[in-house]
Amino acid sequence: MFLLLSLCVCALLLGGEAQDRGSMWRGNDRAGRCHYTFSVPSPSEASCPQTGGPEVEGLKARLSLLEVLVSRLTGGEIGAGAGAGMTGGSGSQSGLQEALNQAVGERNLLRGEKERLERELEGLQRRVEEMRRETEKLRSRPCPPQTPMAPPSPPLQDSGLMRPAGGSSPMSHLMARPNRQGDTSGLTDPAWQYRPPRFQELKAEVTEVPAPDGPEDSTGCGQLVSVGEPVAHRKADTIAGKYGVWMQDPEAVSPYGPNMVWRIDTVGSEIRQLFGYEDMEQLSKGFPSKVLLLPEAVESTGATLYRGSLYYQRRRSRTILRYDLASETIAARRELPHAGFHGQFPYSWGGYTDIDLGVDEQGLWAVYSTSKAKGAIVISQLDPHSLEVKRSWETNIRKNSVANSFVICGRLYTVASYTSPNTTINYMYDTETSEGKAVAIPFRNKFRYNSMIDYNPAQRKLFSWDNFHIVSYDLRLGRQQAK
Repeated sequence: MFLLLSLCVCALLLGGEAQDRGSMWRGNDRAGRCHYTFSVPSPSEASCPQTGGPEVEGLKARLSLLEVLVSRLTGGEIGAGAGAGMTGGSGSQSGLQEALNQAVGERNLLRGEKERLERELEGLQRRVEEMRRETEKLRSRPCPPQTPMAPPSPPLQDSGLMRPAGGSSPMSHLMARPNRQGDTSGLTDPAWQYRPPRFQELKAEVTEVPAPDGPEDSTGCGQLVSVGEPVAHRKADTIAGKYGVWMQDPEAVSPYGPNMVWRIDTVGSEIRQLFGYEDMEQLSKGFPSKVLLLPEAVESTGATLYRGSLYYQRRRSRTILRYDLASETIAARRELPHAGFHGQFPYSWGGYTDIDLGVDEQGLWAVYSTSKAKGAIVISQLDPHSLEVKRSWETNIRKNSVANSFVICGRLYTVASYTSPNTTINYMYDTETSEGKAVAIPFRNKFRYNSMIDYNPAQRKLFSWDNFHIVSYDLRLGRQQAK
């Protein structure tokens, strides 16, 4: 300190101008000792590099600290944790690859959906053009000559037409309605006064459908008469649940009971999780009691459950797998002969729905198509133990022209649209008679994107997956015909 003060005194003697701009400051060095420093401008140098002072010392200290950290990161300490780091990095890379695969799968699904929508748009544009041309034709036609309204006809007398023998007809309240003057013997409603003025013939066709009102109908089979309103039980929480399949085993075996509900979310490229719920209440709350990891990935929404086993199509193949729930192992596998797969013969909504498995009162079924069938629906009954094809039927309706299908009592039913809120079940094929026919049974897609429809013979309901929603439908079957 004495030396520094002496230097400061000498600096004060250099001149008055320098003395005016002199300053003194103090600070600690790296060892924590106090230093006093007095500085004045040089009369001969315009500038000089800074080589000392507390700021430089502080920078040196921080630089030393950074050098220590760098040496630790690149030295022995990082080597000590190299094994764990590599494991973590590998896990992270695997997770990133899985996320990439899922993103690629979703992109492919969206690309297929885009192409399908573009095809539908082209069809609608052609239809609009046809309707426009038809409208132009109608506009160019001359209007037909108008016929003056005929005067009211005299009242019709009571006759066999008005009152059939044995009692009045169901239409008698229309035909013998009293007029304003209380006359009940004739027709006075203006809606009935058109050509010919003196005679009206009423025709009606009534089709009687037997209703399941007897005890035998609760256990027997019959043709589908009607489908009830959809009832939603749960909505999926993530995009992975836009499409999916849910099931209950109609012939459950230990260790799972008949109330157990199973669910698979099918959006993604590696679908392997099977969620189990104790009952419908737990499903609606979203609390699974069991989560199984399937040994091989699932393809699309065609899986089903029967006698303690999950039946599903292996991803990117025509192989059918039987997964035993009790042992949690693959119990059987078999290729479905010549079946299309991975987008060759899907339903109209896409989703790689080439092979659709289902269960009814007669056992296990597969709905698919082949190149030989040229895209027409093929129905095969499978052995539930070995998956061997027992018998097959080829229909005359194309698989990609319908939205979905299901089997009830050995009869295949197809749904016309997966997006229309009010569509129909438009076709029925009876495997007993090997004959198909058009039908028109109303069906509702409440949420307008139905990707799965299956029949549960124990519940006598349809289960569906409609745009994130798990849905069920009550059914009405007609009485089984005597054989």
